[in-house]
Amino acid sequence: MTAPGIRDGQDADDLDVEEALALVKDGNSSPRPPGDRGAAHGDGHGDGHGDGHGSRASHTSHDGRSGHRATPWAEARAVAGRAARSLAARRTPVSVTLGDALGLVLAAPLTALTDLPSFDTSAMDGWAVAGPGPWDVRDEGVLAGHAEPTPLTDGEAVRIATGARIPPDTTAVLRSEHGRTDEKGRLHPTRDVQHGQDIRPRGQECRSGDQLLPTGAVVTPAVLGLAAAAGYDTLAAVPRPRVEVLVLGDELLTEGRPHDGLIRDALGPMLPPWLRALGAEVGALRWLGDDAEALHQALKTSAADLIVTTGGTAAGPVDHVHPTLRRIGAELLVDGVQVRPGHPMLLARLRDEQHLVGLPGNPLAAVSGLLTLAEPLLRTLAARPAPEPYTLPLRNAAHGHPYDTRLIPVVLRGDHAVPLHYNGPAMLRGIAAADALAVVPPGGTAAGEEAELLDLPWATAGIGSCFT
Repeated sequence: MTAPGIRDGQDADDLDVEEALALVKDGNSSPRPPGDRGAAHGDGHGDGHGDGHGSRASHTSHDGRSGHRATPWAEARAVAGRAARSLAARRTPVSVTLGDALGLVLAAPLTALTDLPSFDTSAMDGWAVAGPGPWDVRDEGVLAGHAEPTPLTDGEAVRIATGARIPPDTTAVLRSEHGRTDEKGRLHPTRDVQHGQDIRPRGQECRSGDQLLPTGAVVTPAVLGLAAAAGYDTLAAVPRPRVEVLVLGDELLTEGRPHDGLIRDALGPMLPPWLRALGAEVGALRWLGDDAEALHQALKTSAADLIVTTGGTAAGPVDHVHPTLRRIGAELLVDGVQVRPGHPMLLARLRDEQHLVGLPGNPLAAVSGLLTLAEPLLRTLAARPAPEPYTLPLRNAAHGHPYDTRLIPVVLRGDHAVPLHYNGPAMLRGIAAADALAVVPPGGTAAGEEAELLDLPWATAGIGSCFT
């Protein structure tokens, strides 16, 4: 007997994951709930094509223009990555303190400003010894952070701490656990002593002037430690792209529960931290309602490198994004993408040094637009390397759109990816539990078949914590 909620061909073993995540019913296979217009920001700003299983209308523009074809998903990502390439090459590097550099990209090679270590140091707690043992032990000890100690003579030893300067003429460091003293206070080794053992010689890791990392390296926590050890207080880095977020829709509440046809805005709280995770500096977050003139003024006066709008990308009576872009003479680079959810996303060049990504208002559709268009553009502006594409087999089948790519939230379990339920365009329940998005080509992906995965920024180890 097939377990409840499992479609034909779905692996019953998937229930362990689904139960743990409280995902019991496929959001895409269920009817769209009443009030779904609200989940789409209530203004027709959503995916615009139902649950991702629509007709050939997916190949016409979301604004109804006859003959207009949306851009294939992979091509749209490539266009977004190229859109800011010339601008990225002209961006002026900034000098940032180590505390502010995490996640940035080096604009100059990291070159050692000193030898590492800068003097011979002890690698262990123990005794610095000179010549063969046994040794007479000096009364004083050598601690880290102190000036150069007095030289040793053969047959002499001195207590030494890890990181302390090695006295001149030292033969080796004898670890505390490898020595004993007799009744006369003389030190005897309990193991053979090799010349130079447990001494970190000056310049062992690098010499002053050595290149430690090239231009283009991402600043991770380990890079910060290396830079500090090598003598740096600041780093020359590519500046973070500046982003402004404009949330559109008269029906949105910023606090409290939905009521009287009004709904909570999910994108205002979600987008700024997500954009920071993609390496951006998020400035203004503004709620404009469905006001064409307010949108026009916001686009004219913004100094951001990228403006992100939510909703208003379709062709309804209060969808003002396309008319406003025409009014200001913007160049549409991508106008609709063959992807579900998120088909009516767009990318425009407002002026030479400024772009706009228009996200659909449906929450998961907006995530799709964010990863399809905003992520490649921000990556180019920040000079970050493109992530290496990778695939994993799907534990069970993922239904595809007849003609468009689908992006489906998945969790990673061992060497498989498990598609999650609640993956409709208006839903965030699936993506909130996900590790990645699976790229499902037209027609779908069978159980066991490899699917390309897009990592979510907080589920990767690439740049550490980049929410700061």
